[in-house]
Amino acid sequence: MKIKDGYIVRKIGTKYYAVSAARAAEGGGMIALNETGAFIWDLLKEDTTVEEIAKALADKYEIDIETATRDTEAYIVMLKEAGALA
Repeated sequence: MKIKDGYIVRKIGTKYYAVSAARAAEGGGMIALNETGAFIWDLLKEDTTVEEIAKALADKYEIDIETATRDTEAYIVMLKEAGALA
């Protein structure tokens, strides 16, 4: 899975915002990201799997793989609902 083309990510203060240029004209397409969300977003710029993302999260944040997998799956659901995944 991968992020759809056309998103721009900017950091404002402590938050990151991903904006879809195509959907901005419709009044939508903005997703607020925290630091972890931005980390996952960067991984999703290339085609990747839940397992690869969970491993990267577990390594970066020193958490167990079960927690990382559960959190990754929840985040992927949110991105799918927002229409951000290709």
